Amino acid sequence: MTCWTAAHADLHWANVTAPLKVQDWEGWGQAPEGFDGATLYAYSLLQPDTAARVRDAFPVLGSPAGLAAEATVCAQLLQTVARGDNLVLEDRLRHWAEELRHR
Repeated sequence: MTCWTAAHADLHWANVTAPLKVQDWEGWGQAPEGFDGATLYAYSLLQPDTAARVRDAFPVLGSPAGLAAEATVCAQLLQTVARGDNLVLEDRLRHWAEELRHR
C-alpha cells in the first residue's frame, strides 16, 4: 500500500543550499512516501557515489513502500526526456526503470 506524505516535489541539487536549506517550494503538496528522496536520487544518477549516499539518506528508497515514489519520479523524468529535457540522464533513467520493473 502506498503512503502519501507532504513533499517538496521538486527536490534537486539546485534547490538545496549550504548550510542546508531547501528552496523553491511552489510545487509542494502530497506525493508517495520517498518522492523527494527519489527525485534527488534521480538527479544524482550521473554521480554514482552521490546517488548511493542519497539512497542511504532516504532508506525508504529500495523498500516496497518507496517503489511507488521511485517509479513515479522515474516515469516523470523519462517524460521530460521525451520532450528533449534531461537528455544527459536518459541512459541512467532507462536503467533505473528496468531495475524497478524487476522489483
